[in-house]
Amino acid sequence: MTMPDPAGPASTPAAGGPSALTGVIPPVCTPMTPDHEVDTRSLTRLVDHLLAGGVDALFVLGSSSEVAYLPDAHRRAVLDTVVGHVAGQVPVLAGVIDMTTPRVLDHARTALDAGVSGLVATAPFYTRTHPEEIRTHFRLIAARTGLPLYAYDLPVSVHTKLPAALLLELAAEGVLAGVKDSSGDDGGLREVILGRVPGFSVLTGSEVTVDSALWMGADGVVPGLGNVDPHGYVRLAACAGRGEWEAARQEQERLVRLFEIVRVGGARMGGSSSGLGAFKAALYLRGIIDCPVTAPPQVPLNDDEIASVGKHLAAAGLL
Repeated sequence: MTMPDPAGPASTPAAGGPSALTGVIPPVCTPMTPDHEVDTRSLTRLVDHLLAGGVDALFVLGSSSEVAYLPDAHRRAVLDTVVGHVAGQVPVLAGVIDMTTPRVLDHARTALDAGVSGLVATAPFYTRTHPEEIRTHFRLIAARTGLPLYAYDLPVSVHTKLPAALLLELAAEGVLAGVKDSSGDDGGLREVILGRVPGFSVLTGSEVTVDSALWMGADGVVPGLGNVDPHGYVRLAACAGRGEWEAARQEQERLVRLFEIVRVGGARMGGSSSGLGAFKAALYLRGIIDCPVTAPPQVPLNDDEIASVGKHLAAAGLL
Protein backbone atom coordinates (compact mmCIF):
# COMPACT_ATOMS: atom_id res chain seq x y z
CA MET A 1 0.00 0.00 0.00
CA THR A 2 1.45 3.33 -1.03
CA MET A 3 0.60 6.93 -0.43
CA PRO A 4 0.02 9.42 -3.25
CA ASP A 5 3.00 11.55 -4.23
CA PRO A 6 3.42 14.21 -1.50
CA ALA A 7 3.79 16.78 -4.27
CA GLY A 8 0.27 15.93 -5.46
CA PRO A 9 -1.52 19.16 -4.48
CA ALA A 10 1.10 21.22 -6.29
CA SER A 11 0.97 19.37 -9.60
CA THR A 12 -1.27 17.39 -11.91
CA PRO A 13 -0.62 13.62 -11.76
CA ALA A 14 1.67 12.40 -14.50
CA ALA A 15 0.66 9.78 -17.03
CA GLY A 16 0.10 6.54 -15.15
CA GLY A 17 -0.22 8.57 -11.96
CA PRO A 18 0.91 7.83 -8.41
CA SER A 19 -0.60 4.89 -6.55
CA ALA A 20 -3.83 5.47 -4.67
CA LEU A 21 -4.19 4.96 -0.94
CA THR A 22 -5.82 1.55 -0.60
CA GLY A 23 -7.08 -0.99 1.91
CA VAL A 24 -8.52 -0.69 5.41
CA ILE A 25 -8.06 2.68 7.12
CA PRO A 26 -9.92 2.80 10.45
CA PRO A 27 -11.00 6.19 11.82
CA VAL A 28 -9.39 5.76 15.23
CA CYS A 29 -11.58 6.23 18.32
CA THR A 30 -10.32 8.60 21.03
CA PRO A 31 -10.30 6.83 24.42
CA MET A 32 -10.94 9.15 27.35
CA THR A 33 -10.42 9.08 31.08
CA PRO A 34 -13.47 9.37 33.38
CA ASP A 35 -12.83 13.12 33.58
CA HIS A 36 -12.74 13.42 29.77
CA GLU A 37 -9.02 13.80 29.14
CA VAL A 38 -7.37 11.87 26.31
CA ASP A 39 -6.32 8.46 27.66
CA THR A 40 -3.00 8.13 25.83
CA ARG A 41 -2.19 4.68 27.25
CA SER A 42 -5.48 3.27 25.99
CA LEU A 43 -4.95 5.08 22.69
CA THR A 44 -1.60 3.39 22.12
CA ARG A 45 -3.13 -0.01 22.94
CA LEU A 46 -5.88 0.71 20.42
CA VAL A 47 -3.28 1.61 17.79
CA ASP A 48 -1.43 -1.64 18.50
CA HIS A 49 -4.73 -3.55 18.18
CA LEU A 50 -5.36 -1.97 14.78
CA LEU A 51 -1.84 -2.58 13.52
CA ALA A 52 -2.03 -6.20 14.68
CA GLY A 53 -5.24 -6.48 12.66
CA GLY A 54 -3.27 -5.67 9.51
CA VAL A 55 -4.74 -2.27 8.64
CA ASP A 56 -3.13 -0.25 5.87
CA ALA A 57 -3.29 3.25 7.40
CA LEU A 58 -4.92 5.14 10.28
CA PHE A 59 -7.25 8.13 10.21
CA VAL A 60 -7.30 10.17 13.41
CA LEU A 61 -9.60 13.08 14.28
CA GLY A 62 -12.55 11.97 12.21
CA SER A 63 -16.16 11.41 13.21
CA SER A 64 -15.42 8.16 15.07
CA SER A 65 -12.63 10.02 16.87
CA GLU A 66 -15.25 12.43 18.29
CA VAL A 67 -13.36 15.27 16.61
CA ALA A 68 -16.35 17.61 16.94
CA TYR A 69 -16.10 17.29 20.73
CA LEU A 70 -12.32 17.65 21.13
CA PRO A 71 -10.72 20.96 22.13
CA ASP A 72 -7.51 21.87 20.34
CA ALA A 73 -5.26 20.55 23.14
CA HIS A 74 -6.96 17.15 22.93
CA ARG A 75 -6.57 17.10 19.15
CA ARG A 76 -2.86 17.75 19.55
CA ALA A 77 -2.54 15.02 22.18
CA VAL A 78 -4.13 12.53 19.79
CA LEU A 79 -1.83 13.54 16.93
CA ASP A 80 1.35 13.39 18.98
CA THR A 81 0.41 10.07 20.59
CA VAL A 82 -0.58 8.26 17.41
CA VAL A 83 2.09 9.61 15.07
CA GLY A 84 4.78 9.03 17.67
CA HIS A 85 3.63 5.51 18.48
CA VAL A 86 3.14 4.44 14.85
CA ALA A 87 6.65 5.69 14.01
CA GLY A 88 6.16 5.35 10.28
CA GLN A 89 4.78 1.78 10.24
CA VAL A 90 1.71 2.95 8.30
CA PRO A 91 0.53 6.34 7.03
CA VAL A 92 -1.44 8.46 9.50
CA LEU A 93 -4.09 10.78 8.07
CA ALA A 94 -5.39 13.63 10.22
CA GLY A 95 -8.80 15.19 10.10
CA VAL A 96 -8.57 18.99 10.03
CA ILE A 97 -12.32 19.40 10.26
CA ASP A 98 -13.77 22.78 11.19
CA MET A 99 -16.30 25.31 9.99
CA THR A 100 -14.27 27.58 7.70
CA THR A 101 -10.94 27.66 5.87
CA PRO A 102 -8.92 29.78 8.37
CA ARG A 103 -9.83 27.42 11.22
CA VAL A 104 -9.04 24.38 9.09
CA LEU A 105 -5.64 25.85 8.21
CA ASP A 106 -4.87 26.29 11.92
CA HIS A 107 -5.56 22.58 12.46
CA ALA A 108 -3.54 21.72 9.36
CA ARG A 109 -0.46 23.52 10.72
CA THR A 110 -0.72 21.52 13.92
CA ALA A 111 -1.05 18.28 11.96
CA LEU A 112 1.95 19.18 9.81
CA ASP A 113 4.03 19.84 12.92
CA ALA A 114 3.01 16.43 14.27
CA GLY A 115 4.28 14.72 11.11
CA VAL A 116 1.12 13.26 9.56
CA SER A 117 1.08 11.72 6.09
CA GLY A 118 -2.06 13.40 4.79
CA LEU A 119 -5.03 15.60 5.67
CA VAL A 120 -8.78 15.04 5.58
CA ALA A 121 -11.24 17.94 5.33
CA THR A 122 -14.97 18.37 4.83
CA ALA A 123 -16.65 21.18 2.96
CA PRO A 124 -17.08 24.32 5.09
CA PHE A 125 -20.16 24.25 7.28
CA TYR A 126 -22.38 26.42 9.47
CA THR A 127 -21.99 29.09 6.78
CA ARG A 128 -24.10 28.70 3.65
CA THR A 129 -21.54 27.80 1.03
CA HIS A 130 -21.60 27.93 -2.76
CA PRO A 131 -19.71 25.29 -4.83
CA GLU A 132 -17.19 27.96 -5.83
CA GLU A 133 -16.42 28.57 -2.15
CA ILE A 134 -16.02 24.83 -1.54
CA ARG A 135 -13.66 24.68 -4.52
CA THR A 136 -11.62 27.58 -3.10
CA HIS A 137 -11.61 25.94 0.35
CA PHE A 138 -9.94 22.75 -0.89
CA ARG A 139 -7.55 24.63 -3.20
CA LEU A 140 -6.33 26.82 -0.34
CA ILE A 141 -5.79 23.88 2.02
CA ALA A 142 -3.80 22.01 -0.62
CA ALA A 143 -1.74 25.05 -1.60
CA ARG A 144 -0.88 26.02 1.97
CA THR A 145 0.06 22.53 3.22
CA GLY A 146 1.64 20.52 0.40
CA LEU A 147 0.34 17.24 1.87
CA PRO A 148 -2.05 14.82 0.15
CA LEU A 149 -5.55 16.14 0.84
CA TYR A 150 -8.62 13.91 1.05
CA ALA A 151 -12.14 15.27 0.83
CA TYR A 152 -14.61 13.91 3.39
CA ASP A 153 -18.07 13.76 1.84
CA LEU A 154 -20.38 13.84 4.88
CA PRO A 155 -23.60 15.67 3.98
CA VAL A 156 -25.45 14.45 7.08
CA SER A 157 -23.11 16.57 9.22
CA VAL A 158 -22.06 19.47 6.98
CA HIS A 159 -25.31 19.76 4.98
CA THR A 160 -23.49 19.85 1.65
CA LYS A 161 -23.09 16.94 -0.77
CA LEU A 162 -19.81 17.12 -2.67
CA PRO A 163 -20.78 16.71 -6.35
CA ALA A 164 -18.87 14.11 -8.34
CA ALA A 165 -18.00 16.73 -10.95
CA LEU A 166 -16.36 18.95 -8.31
CA LEU A 167 -14.37 16.07 -6.82
CA LEU A 168 -13.18 14.94 -10.24
CA GLU A 169 -12.25 18.48 -11.25
CA LEU A 170 -10.13 18.95 -8.12
CA ALA A 171 -8.62 15.50 -8.57
CA ALA A 172 -7.60 16.35 -12.14
CA GLU A 173 -5.97 19.56 -10.87
CA GLY A 174 -3.98 17.56 -8.32
CA VAL A 175 -5.71 19.38 -5.44
CA LEU A 176 -7.34 16.24 -4.02
CA ALA A 177 -5.62 12.90 -3.50
CA GLY A 178 -8.88 11.11 -2.75
CA VAL A 179 -12.28 11.10 -1.11
CA LYS A 180 -13.84 9.37 1.86
CA ASP A 181 -17.44 8.91 0.74
CA SER A 182 -19.84 8.76 3.69
CA SER A 183 -22.71 10.24 1.69
CA GLY A 184 -24.74 7.06 1.27
CA ASP A 185 -25.12 7.93 -2.42
CA ASP A 186 -23.99 4.79 -4.25
CA GLY A 187 -24.75 6.32 -7.64
CA GLY A 188 -22.52 9.28 -6.87
CA LEU A 189 -19.81 6.93 -5.59
CA ARG A 190 -19.89 4.99 -8.83
CA GLU A 191 -19.70 8.23 -10.85
CA VAL A 192 -16.52 9.19 -9.01
CA ILE A 193 -15.05 5.69 -9.47
CA LEU A 194 -15.75 5.79 -13.20
CA GLY A 195 -14.33 9.28 -13.69
CA ARG A 196 -11.31 9.28 -11.40
CA VAL A 197 -7.80 10.12 -12.55
CA PRO A 198 -4.86 7.78 -11.80
CA GLY A 199 -3.77 8.05 -8.18
CA PHE A 200 -7.10 9.41 -6.89
CA SER A 201 -8.22 7.19 -4.03
CA VAL A 202 -11.92 6.41 -3.59
CA LEU A 203 -12.69 5.16 -0.07
CA THR A 204 -16.10 4.16 1.21
CA GLY A 205 -17.10 5.24 4.69
CA SER A 206 -19.95 2.73 4.93
CA GLU A 207 -19.27 -0.22 7.22
CA VAL A 208 -22.10 -2.28 5.79
CA THR A 209 -21.62 -2.08 1.99
CA VAL A 210 -17.86 -2.53 1.68
CA ASP A 211 -18.09 -5.63 -0.50
CA SER A 212 -20.29 -3.86 -3.06
CA ALA A 213 -18.12 -0.72 -3.02
CA LEU A 214 -14.97 -2.76 -3.63
CA TRP A 215 -16.76 -4.68 -6.38
CA MET A 216 -17.59 -1.34 -8.04
CA GLY A 217 -13.89 -0.47 -7.93
CA ALA A 218 -13.42 1.51 -4.71
CA ASP A 219 -9.88 1.47 -3.36
CA GLY A 220 -10.64 0.87 0.30
CA VAL A 221 -12.76 1.48 3.36
CA VAL A 222 -12.69 3.79 6.38
CA PRO A 223 -14.89 1.83 8.84
CA GLY A 224 -15.70 3.06 12.34
CA LEU A 225 -16.53 -0.54 13.23
CA GLY A 226 -12.98 -1.36 12.17
CA ASN A 227 -11.89 -0.15 15.60
CA VAL A 228 -13.73 -3.10 17.09
CA ASP A 229 -12.91 -5.74 14.47
CA PRO A 230 -10.03 -4.67 12.20
CA HIS A 231 -9.25 -8.29 11.36
CA GLY A 232 -12.73 -8.72 9.87
CA TYR A 233 -12.40 -5.77 7.51
CA VAL A 234 -8.89 -6.84 6.52
CA ARG A 235 -10.23 -10.32 5.70
CA LEU A 236 -13.08 -8.79 3.69
CA ALA A 237 -10.70 -6.58 1.68
CA ALA A 238 -8.34 -9.51 1.08
CA CYS A 239 -11.19 -11.68 -0.23
CA ALA A 240 -12.27 -8.89 -2.56
CA GLY A 241 -8.70 -8.41 -3.75
CA ARG A 242 -8.56 -12.09 -4.73
CA GLY A 243 -11.94 -11.93 -6.44
CA GLU A 244 -13.48 -14.25 -3.83
CA TRP A 245 -16.78 -12.38 -3.76
CA GLU A 246 -18.85 -15.01 -2.00
CA ALA A 247 -16.34 -15.12 0.88
CA ALA A 248 -16.32 -11.31 0.93
CA ARG A 249 -20.13 -11.28 1.12
CA GLN A 250 -20.13 -13.73 4.03
CA GLU A 251 -17.60 -11.66 5.97
CA GLN A 252 -19.57 -8.51 5.20
CA GLU A 253 -22.77 -10.06 6.49
CA ARG A 254 -21.04 -11.05 9.75
CA LEU A 255 -19.91 -7.43 10.13
CA VAL A 256 -23.42 -6.17 9.33
CA ARG A 257 -24.75 -8.23 12.22
CA LEU A 258 -21.99 -6.88 14.49
CA PHE A 259 -22.83 -3.33 13.38
CA GLU A 260 -26.16 -3.70 15.19
CA ILE A 261 -24.26 -2.56 18.31
CA VAL A 262 -24.70 1.04 17.15
CA ARG A 263 -28.44 0.77 17.79
CA VAL A 264 -28.34 -0.46 21.39
CA GLY A 265 -29.07 3.06 22.67
CA GLY A 266 -32.32 3.07 20.72
CA ALA A 267 -34.49 6.15 21.11
CA ARG A 268 -32.90 7.06 24.46
CA MET A 269 -30.08 9.04 22.86
CA GLY A 270 -28.81 10.49 19.61
CA GLY A 271 -27.14 8.44 16.92
CA SER A 272 -23.70 9.78 17.82
CA SER A 273 -24.09 8.79 21.46
CA SER A 274 -25.36 5.34 20.57
CA GLY A 275 -22.82 4.60 17.85
CA LEU A 276 -19.67 6.00 19.42
CA GLY A 277 -20.70 4.72 22.81
CA ALA A 278 -21.12 1.24 21.35
CA PHE A 279 -17.69 1.29 19.68
CA LYS A 280 -16.09 2.33 22.94
CA ALA A 281 -18.09 -0.17 24.98
CA ALA A 282 -16.92 -2.93 22.64
CA LEU A 283 -13.29 -1.83 22.94
CA TYR A 284 -13.69 -1.70 26.72
CA LEU A 285 -15.22 -5.19 26.86
CA ARG A 286 -12.40 -6.51 24.67
CA GLY A 287 -9.85 -5.10 27.12
CA ILE A 288 -8.36 -2.62 24.66
CA ILE A 289 -9.35 0.64 26.38
CA ASP A 290 -9.80 1.32 30.08
CA CYS A 291 -13.01 3.33 30.02
CA PRO A 292 -15.96 3.55 27.58
CA VAL A 293 -16.81 7.17 28.36
CA THR A 294 -17.75 9.52 25.51
CA ALA A 295 -17.36 13.29 25.44
CA PRO A 296 -20.21 15.48 26.74
CA PRO A 297 -22.97 16.20 25.98
CA GLN A 298 -23.33 12.69 24.56
CA VAL A 299 -25.53 10.40 26.63
CA PRO A 300 -23.56 7.41 28.01
CA LEU A 301 -24.67 3.83 27.53
CA ASN A 302 -26.04 2.23 30.69
CA ASP A 303 -25.04 -1.17 32.07
CA ASP A 304 -27.80 -3.02 30.23
CA GLU A 305 -26.81 -1.45 26.92
CA ILE A 306 -23.14 -2.29 27.46
CA ALA A 307 -24.18 -5.87 28.23
CA SER A 308 -26.11 -5.92 24.95
CA VAL A 309 -22.95 -4.85 23.12
CA GLY A 310 -21.20 -7.79 24.79
CA LYS A 311 -23.79 -10.22 23.42
CA HIS A 312 -23.17 -8.95 19.89
CA LEU A 313 -19.42 -9.33 20.38
CA ALA A 314 -19.87 -12.88 21.58
CA ALA A 315 -22.08 -13.72 18.60
CA ALA A 316 -19.38 -12.35 16.27
CA GLY A 317 -16.70 -14.48 17.96
CA LEU A 318 -14.94 -11.50 19.52
CA LEU A 319 -15.39 -12.36 23.22
